[in-house]
Amino acid sequence: MLPMTPSTANERTQESERVKITGTVTSAEMGVMPGVVITSNGTALGATNSDGTFSIQVPKGAEVIFSFVGYTSLKKTFAQQESNVAVTLVQDSQQLSEVVVTALGIKREQKALGYATQTINSEALTDAMPNNFAQALSGKVAGLNLVSPGSGPVNSTRISLRGDNSLNPGGNNALIVLDGVPMSSEMTSSGVDNAYGAGSGNDIPVDFGNGIADINPNDIESITVLKGPSAAALYGSRAANGALIITTKSGARKDRGIGVTVNTNLSFNDVLKWPDYQYEYGQGTGKSFNAAGQPYYSYGASADGANTGGTSSAFGPRFDGQSFYQYDPTLEGQSAERQLWRPYKDNIKGFFRTGYTLTNNVALEGGGENGSVRASLTHSKNEWIMPNTGFERLTAALSVNQNISKRLKLSSKVNFTNKKSDNLPGTGYSNQSIAYFMIFQNPNVDLAWYKPRWKAGQEQLQQIHPFSSFIDNPYVIAYEMTNSLNNYSMVGNMAATYEFSPKLDLMVRSGIDLTSEDRAMRRPFNTANFPYGYYKEQNIFDYEINTDALLTYREKLGSKIDLRTSVGGNLRNQRFRATDGVVDGLVIPAVYKLSNGVGNAMMTTRHRNRKVNSLYALAAFSYEDKIFVDLTARNDWSSTLPLQNSSFFYPSISSSFILSDLFRLPTAISFAKLRLSAAQVGSDTDPYRTRKYYGQSDFAGSGSVPTTLHNIDFKPEITTSYEAGMEFMLFKGRIGVDATVYRNYTKNQILEIPVDPTTGYSRAVLNAGKVRNQGVELVLNAKPIDFADFKWRSTVTWSKNSNKVLKLADGMDDQQVLGVGGQASIIAKVGGTTGDIYGFGFVRSPEGEIVYDNSGLPAYPAEVQYIGNAYADWKGGFLNEFSYKNFRFSFLLDGSYGGIIYSQTHHKMSEQGKLEHTLMGREDGFIIGDGVVLNGDGTYTQNTKKVNPADYYGRYYRRANVESNSFDASYLKLREVRLEYNLPPALLARAKFFNGASIALYGRDLAMLTNFPMFDPETAALNGNNIMPGIEMGQMPSTRTMGMNVTLKF
Repeated sequence: MLPMTPSTANERTQESERVKITGTVTSAEMGVMPGVVITSNGTALGATNSDGTFSIQVPKGAEVIFSFVGYTSLKKTFAQQESNVAVTLVQDSQQLSEVVVTALGIKREQKALGYATQTINSEALTDAMPNNFAQALSGKVAGLNLVSPGSGPVNSTRISLRGDNSLNPGGNNALIVLDGVPMSSEMTSSGVDNAYGAGSGNDIPVDFGNGIADINPNDIESITVLKGPSAAALYGSRAANGALIITTKSGARKDRGIGVTVNTNLSFNDVLKWPDYQYEYGQGTGKSFNAAGQPYYSYGASADGANTGGTSSAFGPRFDGQSFYQYDPTLEGQSAERQLWRPYKDNIKGFFRTGYTLTNNVALEGGGENGSVRASLTHSKNEWIMPNTGFERLTAALSVNQNISKRLKLSSKVNFTNKKSDNLPGTGYSNQSIAYFMIFQNPNVDLAWYKPRWKAGQEQLQQIHPFSSFIDNPYVIAYEMTNSLNNYSMVGNMAATYEFSPKLDLMVRSGIDLTSEDRAMRRPFNTANFPYGYYKEQNIFDYEINTDALLTYREKLGSKIDLRTSVGGNLRNQRFRATDGVVDGLVIPAVYKLSNGVGNAMMTTRHRNRKVNSLYALAAFSYEDKIFVDLTARNDWSSTLPLQNSSFFYPSISSSFILSDLFRLPTAISFAKLRLSAAQVGSDTDPYRTRKYYGQSDFAGSGSVPTTLHNIDFKPEITTSYEAGMEFMLFKGRIGVDATVYRNYTKNQILEIPVDPTTGYSRAVLNAGKVRNQGVELVLNAKPIDFADFKWRSTVTWSKNSNKVLKLADGMDDQQVLGVGGQASIIAKVGGTTGDIYGFGFVRSPEGEIVYDNSGLPAYPAEVQYIGNAYADWKGGFLNEFSYKNFRFSFLLDGSYGGIIYSQTHHKMSEQGKLEHTLMGREDGFIIGDGVVLNGDGTYTQNTKKVNPADYYGRYYRRANVESNSFDASYLKLREVRLEYNLPPALLARAKFFNGASIALYGRDLAMLTNFPMFDPETAALNGNNIMPGIEMGQMPSTRTMGMNVTLKF
């Protein structure tokens, strides 16, 4: 039943007084106008169809408003039924009357804003339907950076805007706000904090996803990106990194009762790009020769010679029709006779399959004079490219709006998600990851030999891994080493607005972001890291409640100045609890219960509680709708800071000057605007850093002494931002330009600094560090072709950010931000940037040539050196959309230039001779390295020493040589392609129950140009809660997607 009030007239009487209106909306510029919003008495009636037509029912005498972005709204009153009504909209001379949802959900006209924003509509999010909707923003928002670990189907995403402000790895995430409710985008670690996890007793990181991945794009109306502190300052301590304001869909009146939309989406994905594997040489070290002096292979000791089958390298004999004693799967050992020496070219690629995602969505909406409702239900099933991995997700959304009286309005939105998975893949360089198996798989090994998983009669006791007990069977990894998930999450709010008078109203809103998640990680017997099995349970419960009150007053000061003032407050209460139970060693194989452990289960519990109370105010001035000035102020009181510093105040000012109204400009300039803003935002820190707290120990009844020295006097971080921008509309709206320059400073960084261990501590919490970000953002919109039947719309985005570390702690010149496995590290140095990668490289002569030692191998350097920066020099996107009658075709190119990425996979596969570039020198049996040798007198001579190829590649691409395993991270991707057909209204009219229907074919990440030799330069390492850019540490293959979408509207 639709929302009604006691004052609502009798339904039958109301219907008898309604009149039906049909017609077409056009304009001189666009011809017929699809998407024109039609409202009456504050209630949405719908929008015009693709051919500009509409059909509505309204009460007699009702005033109907036709609105479209960039055009003056038109009001018409209808006293009787009318057909073929011709509605003509006139372009608004100010061009930017678009309403934008800003901080705290306040709606403002775009032209009044003194800071940069971008709005992405629902269509842009669903054109290519990624599993994580955040990926749909790539290439569409200037200044936005997405970092993902490439770790599986849920693929957590870190969203940042305008660079890294903080030296804390997890302190640069943009705030996500869903329907006015701030929500968590953080990850909760599976308990493993190092992506380099190879070795006994080490588990593997698992990407269980973060909250933003569960937002259903079909329910999103729009996303407004508030790019800097000036735009997001009213959100307080979490606004320093900007914000994404997500507004979900609400109900609207339909001509024929309840409107129903059914959407089905089916997509398939496979591997986008493979490394260049070599299949010319097989397993071996290149140093084993038989009695005849020929290279040979022998799985075990044989008549040909000693065992050569224990190495993971592929420098063995060339595949040339010869026969050797090899592994025989029927014997689970060495063959009795020599077998053909041959490559198995599908022995890595064949493990993966074509994955798919099937999503079905149904939405119902409708409304009366005083309210509206929308409900939707979405089910997604994903089978990922790795066997036995994927997820199911059920999402429900409800939106209700009700006018209780002329003064009181109530609204509520709730989004509920249940996500389940029997298995999500582990990630990183570890025995238990498929990436690790791919690295160690040899060209002469058939993947089919592993499929039985367990040795005959030894099920769940002895796996089949015939070449090394250090390399786990890939099918055991996929089907036995499972990581299951059962997640329930809810984001919802209730709001009431009371209008005391046309000038004064009060809004009260309370919202909750709640997550309950159960995880289980199972490891069977006879694995490299856990010979007697392992089992872990994790339970995570997290919620945050935000309650806001906002009192708004509007007044006209004289005849030219309009004033809008708001004062309000926020109460934020956050609670987090994670409980882990672990047994290392199982009594009964394959029985995964904490009670089945060899010893007592080790139980640990982590809490993280926080409260923040806030007061804020906003004053917005408008002078003749030509000059706009906004002032904001906010004060936060945070429980995570020392009491004497728990209160921090920060203001902002922004202004907008409509130059096209203030000055006479050339006729080619339809609209011009200047923006200026400055803001300051404070940030608190994690809980429990102001006092000494003892930790939990693995042993029952005991604790651990903290190794980090607390601080009772540190201050909040402060980010100060300055921004200027220009907006132009040229040639009557055919070209639009938005240019922004900005500069941000973040000081008082709250960091953990290394200290002298003789103090009893290894680190101390201090205010230390100052970082500057400055950059340029450009957005260009164009309408190159704009005929009635054929249109071409184009958007270009481009951004460049420059980051610099201005200061660290007194007496410190550098600070390690992140590191993995003793190889590549991100180190902040004064004068450097927050994304600088350091590690060992080559020793070079003054002329830059590689220096070799007397053995003919690259010399070892004494110290780490700067290798490059993890972040791109600039990023850009190029979106084009063509529409011809009922057809629509669009494509998006997304590119990134500059930056580097270190690849652990490249290191190991090059060292082992498994990539094509390692074929050089094998035919001759030696390599002479291109470089020089340092002589005793300090001079250099050309290197002429011949070395074995296996030795050369092993030294040149050794694990610690970050330089030789780092590559340009630039890329250009065909990110999205979509071809859509909307059934014409004339055809739909024959089936009276259809209001619209469309079918579309689409693709995502269909092609890529890059010099990165491995899977994809868009990757990062997953280190605990942090996604570490610039470092690839056992990457899973990235995918390309092709799909079909069908939408029916009733």
